[in-house]
This record gives sequence, C-alpha cells and structure tokens, in this order.
Amino acid sequence: MKPGFMNEIRSLGLALAVISTLVQPAYAGTRVAKISNLNHHESYSTSAAQLLVQGNDISVTKVTGVKVNSTDKGIEVILESANAEALKTVNNNQGNSFIADIPNAVLALPEGKPFNLNNPAPGIVSVSVTQASANVIRVTVTGEGGLPSAELFDSDEGLIFAFTPVVATKPQQQPEAQETPQPEQPSEVQPDEPTSEADDEPIELVVTGEQDGYRVEESSTATKIDAPLRDIPASVQVIPRQVIEDRQVVRLNELADNVSGVQQQSGYGGLSSQGYFIRGFESGFQALRNGFQDFGFTSPRDVANIERVEFLKGPASVLYGSAINPGGVVNTITKKPLPEPFYRGSFTAGSYDFYRPTIDITGPLTEDKSVLYRLNAAYENAGSFRDFNESESFFISPVITLNIGPRTSMTFEYEYQKYDYTFDRGLPPGEVFFDIPISRFLGEPDVNDAEFRSNVLTYNFEHQFSNDWKIRQGFNVTSTNGKTAIARNSNFSEPFLEEDGRTLPRVAATTDEEQENISLQTEVSGKFNTGSIRHNVLFGAELANYRFAYDFFEAPIAGIDIFNPVYGATPGTFERSFFEEYGGRNVALYVQDLIELLPNLKLLAGGRFDWVDSYYKDLAENAFDIRTSDSKFSPRVGIVYQPTDTTSLYASWTNSFNPQIFGRSRTGEQFKPETGEQFEVGVKQEFFDKRLSATLAFFDITKQNVLTTDPEDPDFSIQTGEQKSRGVELDITGEILPGWKVIATYAYTDAYVSEDNELDLVDNRLQAVPYNSASLWTTYEFQQGNLQGLGFGLGLVYVGEREATLPNTIKIPSFVRTDASLFYRRNNWQAALNFKNLFDTEYYESQSFYLVPGAPFTVLGTVSVEF
Repeated sequence: MKPGFMNEIRSLGLALAVISTLVQPAYAGTRVAKISNLNHHESYSTSAAQLLVQGNDISVTKVTGVKVNSTDKGIEVILESANAEALKTVNNNQGNSFIADIPNAVLALPEGKPFNLNNPAPGIVSVSVTQASANVIRVTVTGEGGLPSAELFDSDEGLIFAFTPVVATKPQQQPEAQETPQPEQPSEVQPDEPTSEADDEPIELVVTGEQDGYRVEESSTATKIDAPLRDIPASVQVIPRQVIEDRQVVRLNELADNVSGVQQQSGYGGLSSQGYFIRGFESGFQALRNGFQDFGFTSPRDVANIERVEFLKGPASVLYGSAINPGGVVNTITKKPLPEPFYRGSFTAGSYDFYRPTIDITGPLTEDKSVLYRLNAAYENAGSFRDFNESESFFISPVITLNIGPRTSMTFEYEYQKYDYTFDRGLPPGEVFFDIPISRFLGEPDVNDAEFRSNVLTYNFEHQFSNDWKIRQGFNVTSTNGKTAIARNSNFSEPFLEEDGRTLPRVAATTDEEQENISLQTEVSGKFNTGSIRHNVLFGAELANYRFAYDFFEAPIAGIDIFNPVYGATPGTFERSFFEEYGGRNVALYVQDLIELLPNLKLLAGGRFDWVDSYYKDLAENAFDIRTSDSKFSPRVGIVYQPTDTTSLYASWTNSFNPQIFGRSRTGEQFKPETGEQFEVGVKQEFFDKRLSATLAFFDITKQNVLTTDPEDPDFSIQTGEQKSRGVELDITGEILPGWKVIATYAYTDAYVSEDNELDLVDNRLQAVPYNSASLWTTYEFQQGNLQGLGFGLGLVYVGEREATLPNTIKIPSFVRTDASLFYRRNNWQAALNFKNLFDTEYYESQSFYLVPGAPFTVLGTVSVEF
C-alpha cells in the first residue's frame, strides 16, 4: 500500500463520524409524522405533498379492496389490506397528478380489474388504482386546478390517503385545514376501537416538495431485482432525472461529476459519449441500457428519454458477463409510459448557438388504460467553443406498454437517433499543446466530418405467477451505422512536431463503420422461506451476439502550424489500410440469492457461467481469421449487517473477466481472458430521518492477464501484466432540509501498473485517474412565501493532477470548476438559467491518445411547461 493511503482512510472515517455527530440534532427539526393509528395522529402537507414511506420489508402484499369516501376537505382513498403496515409508497408526481407507486404489492380486487373513478369530488378529476407492473401498484389522483395536497394514515382497515384539492376558497377558510374533523363526520374506524400490536409500530412519513428528490432508495442494476440500496453489499450511486434537469446535462458523461471515483472519458471524436473511467479503469464505452449490454463506442445517446443513470462500482460479470471492466458498469434506465396523461415541452438555448427543443408526452391509449404510450423527442443544433465545430442531432423514442392482465404486461420501446458532427479528437498529449488556445482546431474544416445513425428496439415481457414468483423476458437489438473523416496527427508519441517545433505532421483518414448488438434474456425470480430464513432468488439465462465492422482508409495531407494555422489542405489518394470485423456469441446461465438470515443480517451470493466464442478477421485480404473460445465462472459473495435501521455495514468479494480476441502470442497460443478481482468494505449511513444517505467504501481491485510487450519480439505480446487500483470513496446524497438538496463526493484512487515486462512501466499511474477528486452539487428552493418556487444551485468540481498517457510522459493539470443555476417554478411551468464553468477555468479531459479541452464559461437558458 502506498504512503499516505492509510492516512486518507483514517481521515475519511473521522470525517464520516463528524458528519454523523453534526447532523444528529437535525432530527428534531424534520417534518416527520409518526402514526400509530387513527386514534392519535399528526400529519403535515405541502401545496404538492410528496410522501415517502420508508421501510425495508420487501415481501409482496395484497390489496383486496379500494374505497373512496368524501371528507370535509376533499376525499380519502382507502387501500384495504390485511398487512397495511407493509405498504410503502414512493412518489413521482407529474403536473396536476399525485402519483404514488407502492412496490412489492399486488392489486387483487374481486372483479380482477383496476379501480377507476371520475369526478369523485369538486376539484378532483379522477382517481385510479392500477397494477403498474408485476409487483407495483400505482395510485393516481388528478386535480382540476392543481396538484392536490395529500396526507397519509394507516388503520386496521388499510392504508388511507387523504386528499385536499386546489380550489378557490375564502381566506377565512384556510385555518380549517389544521382543524380536527367534526364529530359527526363518519369514520371507518371508531376512535376507541382497540388496535393490534402491529398498528403500534409507527409509519414514518417524510414530506418533501413537488419535485422528485435526489435520493433513490432502490436500484435493480446491482442485483436485477428491486432491493433497497441499504441491503446491497456494494457501492451503487443513482443519478435521477431531477439531477439531470437541474444541472441541464446534455451529454451523458457529464454525470461523472456526481459520482465518486468516476471521471469523464471523452467521446469518439466529439460524439455524445457514455464512456467513463471508473475506479481507475476505463469502461471502454461498454455500458448497459435497461440491463442490456450496450457497446457504445460509436452509438450516440441522447438524454431526452432517460429516467435515471445507475453506477455500479466494481466487477459486474456476475450478472452481465464478459467485456465488463473491473472498475464498474453504468446502466441507463429509460422512461416508461404513465397511466395518467402528462405532457411536457421545453426549449433550451445557450452559448455557441446552442438550441434544443424537447417533448415528453404520455398517457393511456384506451379507456381502461390497458394500453399506455410515451413519446420522447429532441432536436439539437449547436456550435462549439472549438473552431469550426458544429453538430446536429435528431432523436425520437416511442414506447408502448400493453397491460395484458392484472399480472401480465409487455413493453415495446424504440429509439432512433441521427447525429451529424465535426469529428474532432482534440489535441495530442504534449506539453507544447497546453500553450495554444483551447479553441484551436488542428484538423481541416472541409475534411473533418462524421455522421451516425442508430436504431434500438427493445421488448420486455413480465408475468407474475403468484405474489412471490414471476418471469421476465427481454429482447434488445441495437444497430448503428456511421461514417467519419478526419485530418489528424500522424504520430501518437513524442515528438509530435517536426524539427521546427511548430508543424504537426498529419494524415487524412476515413471510415465506414457498422455495429450490431443482439441480446435475449430470460429470468425467473421468486421469494420463499426455509424456516426463519427468507430467500429472494433469481435464475437467468442470456443469449447475446455482437458484431463490429471497421473499414479504414488513409491518405497523405499537409501538416499544420499549431501556432499560426492555415487551413485548406486537401488529402491525396485514399488507400485502404485495413477492413476488419470482430464480434462474438455468448451463452450464459446465472443464479443469485439475497438471503435474509436475520432481519438485520443479509447475505448476497451468486455466480454466472459464460461460454464465449469470439472472432477477429480481415475482410479485405483474408490475412487472418482468429477464433477464440472461452468459458468462465464469475462469483460474488457479500454480507450486510445493520446494527440500526439507519446503518448498514457491508463487505463483498466479486470477479470479472474480459476475453482477449485480438491477436495471438508469438508461439500462436490463444490469450487468456483478462480477469478482475475486488475486495470491498463499506458503511451506508442515513441521516435526517432517512432523507440523506452517505456511502463510505474502501476497495481493492487487481486486474490480471494484461497484455504486455514480448521481450523476445516487440511485434507480439505476452500476458504477464497486472494493474491495481485501491482507494476510498464517499458519496452523500439527499435532502438536508425541505427544499435543500445535495450530492457531494470525494475519492482517493491509487491506480497503477503493478507488474510488467518493461520495468520502467511498473508503478506508472493509470491514465486519466487522479489521486484526489471531489464534487458538490446543491440546490435550494424556497418552499413558501412570496419567493416560493424560486431556487438556485451551486456546483463545484475538483479533479487532481492526472497522467495523460501510459507510459507516463505528461501530466494533465488539476482544476476546480464552478457551476451555478437559477430557476423558478410556478404552477405548471419552469424557467432556469445554468452557468457552467462560471469562472472560465481552463481544464482538460482525456480520450485515449488525446487531450480534450473542457468548455469555457457557458450559459444555458431553459423554459418548460407541463400539462
């Protein structure tokens, strides 16, 4: 372990202890209602109440009846259940609709249909209780004049929602909202009726504002089942839609700023990227989309239809197989149809001729809401701070959900994106290039160009056999076609310039590219008990095929003076350099069990066996056709101990593998897959009555079978290389006070070459990974008074000094970037100004062999309206 590393661990542990001590007094000031029964209760509501019921029990609960009663304030909706205390709600309000999702619940009404009622009271347009998915009930109450306020109670009969519509009322009527109902008001439960012991356990209700929070309590990426994050022995950070909108993120890799231990990996010549450096290792543009592997090297990705992005740190082969690097994986979750109509349009304009209109519309297509739809579309036209750079994008994604029955649903999703842009890799990684303006373009305006078209089709089928068992089948096909043209530097190592110290020799190149991914997944999951031990099991099988074809041509072109560029050079005659294709077929079986040994002790164990057949061949001259076959078992074991209901201590061990499909050894032997192994321990702590959560993790990753240069013949490689990454990460997410939201991160990462044939490479730092990095994004919105709806945000990003290349020859300077926002929400519309790089800091990101300048001071203004 390198010097100073243990000091970092000790200091971070002390920091978390100090945070825990400082926030304890805040419990008394939070707006929390603890309810034993209807005999004695307290409640709080806001103009758009969003009630989050906290809990850890994830067993399936039946709702056997729905009642709607009139009250002096509006209506109450009663979900009848024999186990009401197990019904936990998570809200996702849209426009005038109060929407509460109740996970791990089944709607079992006598008639077997969803519940719908129109105009039950003045100011309330409709009430619906539906089976949103196989194990999620959705309660939707739509107001006429605005979002109805809500209160939540429990009783012997079931879970009760009390709604007050937004209607025109006299000023003297306002205090009545705080009064106790009159005695003659009928009640389903008599005040003196005895309650069971189960009812004496309070339900905690945390009241927040209308907008979704920054903290997400469940994630499916780490386990492929819905499980509370506090029960998962891994570091998982979820960036919800609200953060994307508040920061006005238009490129996926910008989200690296909000996750510890993650750095941006700039896109393919400026392509909208989903690449990252995670825990010291580059993701290689390999990501997940709705749980399917998405090889995104040349696949543009728009943010218009993204609901949230989940970062699973550490090896993930246990569920997702090969080609996943040991640092972690990123899963993008897209938006799904809603049962109530919702319409949103927005327009963003900003610096460098940036224009972006978007629409998001959803609702039912049939009266019984058995067919739902959603449509997201976006158009973007932008210039750049980089000379001669411009881009244009069109994106559209229709989604249809068929609720075939109360326990069966099928969703079809399609995405199309057309992305045209100036292909610009940036600057070569040499000291001299820090001396030229960040706007300097070293290509040719009439040569550099790129266009990509991507089509993605997905279906997802779910059927619930019973309250405990279900089957899911998903199919995904991604097809991308593109062309690029570029004038770039012809040398990838020092010296980059000719002897005059200012002329960059260049070469012109063009490509035709095709990419195709096909995946079929079938999974069965269920819950059962063996004595007092509870099991939540997953059995899965996956068939996958991917193919990438790359036709590459080169031509000579004149060099360029980097200090005084003169453009207009034309390429010579293009000749094919190579025409290659590589791909593979994968068959996999996997199993997992989340075991509750005790209510506060959980064990997660699982494994996946992959059979991978890969190929790499020359399509032009048939010079080579390399075939490889690999099989590998990837295990994972983790344990969680919860000494209190706000603290989780965890430890885990997990593995990964990545087949080596390019080339053979000097003796003609097939290379073994790269393997990764991680040990991780951590603590997850919740504060402010579970509105704020923190994860402190220590990890140690070893990557083996890394290819190194063969000392007997440098034209070949041997597998004696090893790389290590170890460090400490801290993530804090949630709401400190009503209206004050925050995401804060810190990471110490020591990533280096631990073994190599070239002794000069040993102890070299891995590319683009700083020792220290930290970030803060926080917003505050006034909750009442004349300033209600007004808010502002502040962001700070610190990235320490990094190595630009491996071997280490040049360092990328550290930087601190400041972002800010100002916004105003009123009824169904919102206006926002986002200021990125407020103080015009000069900084650089990394993309393989290039330095990519970060954008200077940028302003984006957005206006959106909802119906």
